[in-house]
Amino acid sequence: MKPRDDATEVTAAGIARLAGVGRAAVSNWRRRHGDFPRPVGGTETSPSFALADVERWLRAQGKLVEVPLRERVWQQLAGHPAGPVTALLHAGCALLLLRDRPPAWLAVSAVSDERMAQLLPDRLDEVVAMRFGARGERAVHLPEPAELLPSVPLLRGVAELAAELGAKQTYEFLLGRHTDANPRQYTLTPAGPAALMAELAVSGAPARTVLDPACGTGALLRAVPPRPGRHLYGQDSAPELAALTALRLALHSDATVRTMAADTLRADAYADRRADAVLCHPPFNERNWGHDELAYDTRWEYGFPARAESELAWVQHALARLVDGGTAVLLMPPAAAARRSGRRIRADLLRRGALRAVIALPAGAAPPYNLPLHVWVLRRPGPATPPAPELLLVEAAGILAADGRDKQLWPAVQDTVLDAWRSFDRHGTAEERPGLARSVPVLELLDDEVDLAPARRLPPPAPGGGGTELATVREDLGEALRRAADLTPPLTACPEREPADTPHPPSTTVGELARAGALTLHTGTGAGGPGVPVLTDHDVLNGGAPSGSAHEGTPDETVVRTEPGDVVVPVFGGGAAARVIDEATAGAALGRGLTLLRPDPAALDPWFVAGFLRGTAGHRRASSYASTSARLDVRRLRLPRLPLAGQRGYSERFRELAAFEDALRLAGRLGEQLVRGMHDGLTEGTLPPR
Repeated sequence: MKPRDDATEVTAAGIARLAGVGRAAVSNWRRRHGDFPRPVGGTETSPSFALADVERWLRAQGKLVEVPLRERVWQQLAGHPAGPVTALLHAGCALLLLRDRPPAWLAVSAVSDERMAQLLPDRLDEVVAMRFGARGERAVHLPEPAELLPSVPLLRGVAELAAELGAKQTYEFLLGRHTDANPRQYTLTPAGPAALMAELAVSGAPARTVLDPACGTGALLRAVPPRPGRHLYGQDSAPELAALTALRLALHSDATVRTMAADTLRADAYADRRADAVLCHPPFNERNWGHDELAYDTRWEYGFPARAESELAWVQHALARLVDGGTAVLLMPPAAAARRSGRRIRADLLRRGALRAVIALPAGAAPPYNLPLHVWVLRRPGPATPPAPELLLVEAAGILAADGRDKQLWPAVQDTVLDAWRSFDRHGTAEERPGLARSVPVLELLDDEVDLAPARRLPPPAPGGGGTELATVREDLGEALRRAADLTPPLTACPEREPADTPHPPSTTVGELARAGALTLHTGTGAGGPGVPVLTDHDVLNGGAPSGSAHEGTPDETVVRTEPGDVVVPVFGGGAAARVIDEATAGAALGRGLTLLRPDPAALDPWFVAGFLRGTAGHRRASSYASTSARLDVRRLRLPRLPLAGQRGYSERFRELAAFEDALRLAGRLGEQLVRGMHDGLTEGTLPPR
């Protein structure tokens, strides 16, 4: 039966994704083609169109052969009449039924849309009750038949996609696309920090019950390793987030899942429950957290938090919900470790041994990406537990060569932090690792400030560790400078004035070459399978290794992967850049904001293509400018029309220029390292002034 998707709407950005073009192309189609579908909704500046009408028009124009299944399902979800969150909830319930009771799904999906909407609620109630408890105890509320009817075409598509990806991966894909499209609506915890926090919380003891009192979309609880008999509890003030988390966790594992919607600090739904571990990424800098109403709350064992110290309220809430000896791990803003208004609470946490470690993550590890966030590890002291004499401080920022968004290097952060914590947790102290970790006596911290920022107690060592290593950096810099000098390309002699009758070689555009089959074009989406690195525009501009990561749930065969000889061009920013993919970079997924050109080796040399695509004049002619940004239309870039043999000379010169540019980059990095190290050595006394 053909799905009824006439009600699904799609924006110009969605049309661009369907056709694999930029939004500027969609604007051009609307202006140039009188038969382009008319808007059916949205606003004047951001109109929306009927998905079915758009598909028919794209096919008639030869711009679309078939909509990929995952894109069709996403557009149905994003354009759902009741909104994408409602669509996600309906899709999650259907996927849970499909996963846990496949015969029941087959039976209800084999009838008409109207009949399916009538049958689904009873079938969903059976599986939802089994996974989340009775109606009054769960955050997932089942829709009525009238609410389900507009979702039936979406649910059929979701089931079809689950047959390819699996139920869990399908939901992760849809949820990830939704949060990517609405980044300001959600406080997200990236997979790397979430896995680190979960490991810190549950690795030392068999935690059967784990609670997240500010669960959001469930990233922290999802990172908890599966274990038989484990119970996961979540709470969020937003009912839709509590429901999304429940469905996400139930699809991820067979653990018992319970989530509730309530204001945790004002009306805790788990006031009578004690957990073995608590994970929390609380809202930061929240003034309206209940300061006036909660002055005499019993949770404030370590002091009543000031209005500006909402994070310390969450810290004490987490401790109050632990069993004796239980572990809480919270993601905290760095200011919470040093604000004067919180020093008395920090001091009492130290004196009573509740705070066990403060770990500074690299900037960029989690939003807000401009701050090096902290992870606090706490343990609820028992009645007979003596106060711990030391606190572990870890400064993880120096572990990464780049910032915390470099997902390829994140495992080094996790391994280093966990090694330091496990040793400290086992022995109560840890061997000092200069610039990285130190076990600090509590008495040393109990001064007027009670400043717990690791950077204050662990000044970074000089790069390489001291004067001997800096000498090695200096030698490497000298070698890099000599190599750059040797690679400096010679200038080819040319006449001062070109004769008027000298013919210019005919030129062509990238678009014409694509239509002729001399190359193919691909647009980056940032989609990738599990563990697949993503090449970003930052990597292309700086000559670095692929540093991005993608959400789960994208089928491997639909991911655009780089191959040796591909040419990758950033389309935003206004800079002239192009990169030829080599063996080391091949296999990465293509990131957003990038266009990939795959030349036919029988017609085009990739270095010839990349070199001419970097021409400044060509970029100016092929770029469009808004008030705050520039966008490159790669199809309009021009190249000389030369036979393959005639391209060889250009190709060799462009290769030489690329090698020279790489040598300059290396020299620049080594120069910065030497300057920074010498500054540190001179100011810290490890290097003499003369």
